[in-house]
Amino acid sequence: MTSVDTPAPARQWIDGAPAPVSRVLYGLRPRLAEVVRVERLTPRMARVTLAGDFSELPGAAATDHVKVFFPSPGDELPVMPQVGEHGLVPPPPGTPRNYRDYTVRRLDREAGELDLDMVVHAGGLAGAWAASARPGLRVGVLGPRGSEVVDDSLDWYVLAGDETALPAIGRWLAELPAGARAEVFCEVADAAEEQELASAADLTVHWLHRDGVPAGEATLLHDALAAMTPPAGRGFVWVAGEAGALRPVRRMLRAREDVCSRHLDVDGYWRRGVVNHDHHAPGGDDGAPE
Repeated sequence: MTSVDTPAPARQWIDGAPAPVSRVLYGLRPRLAEVVRVERLTPRMARVTLAGDFSELPGAAATDHVKVFFPSPGDELPVMPQVGEHGLVPPPPGTPRNYRDYTVRRLDREAGELDLDMVVHAGGLAGAWAASARPGLRVGVLGPRGSEVVDDSLDWYVLAGDETALPAIGRWLAELPAGARAEVFCEVADAAEEQELASAADLTVHWLHRDGVPAGEATLLHDALAAMTPPAGRGFVWVAGEAGALRPVRRMLRAREDVCSRHLDVDGYWRRGVVNHDHHAPGGDDGAPE
């Protein structure tokens, strides 16, 4: 892959020492993209490869995500987003909110390709689109608007989440260097939803099956992380999933003496019953005080 010029991450300093997370913001540019490949990874997860002008798409972190704008039913093209001086311009009243956030699973700037892993489920615009995605369909892509880059020279990483976190976990593992230790906790519907996760790191993966418990209602992640013992050395804990289910997870991890608060990120990627949940909004879903 080729690289592009992006602003240098600004290292956050706390108590005179660098924190393990660097943050950088990018300008927003809408792009029209076309589906070129679709691969069903599991019964409920599809990998959609988009082709477009991605040669200068910014991004530097495994958790980078873009907004994908879908056509309205019966239309061939999406209504492309408008970007103003202060970011995304709200659409006129009554305009359908035909977009969802997706993690950048793979970006090949040289080939002009972007992989998005999409959960396939009944009901809802995005789930239905993912279920019937095929080459030739077109969508709009906006973002990423920023990156949160975690130091890749730490000794260990604990990564955990439900299906919505799997694309970030998969990319993170693929980019970790040899010598690092990674322990992963993946909550999925059942054994059929397990997928291959490859890494040069020393990797341990725990698959947690809900087996009939609705997504967002299980305590599997909480229980597994409560029983987890972090390895020795400097590390980072990252958890993502349903916002309400992660509140007790966040409280539990913050209360642990063996997990440093600035080496911890618990992110509510979605919320039951809410369309286009903004996990950057205040209220604790992105790790802000509750």
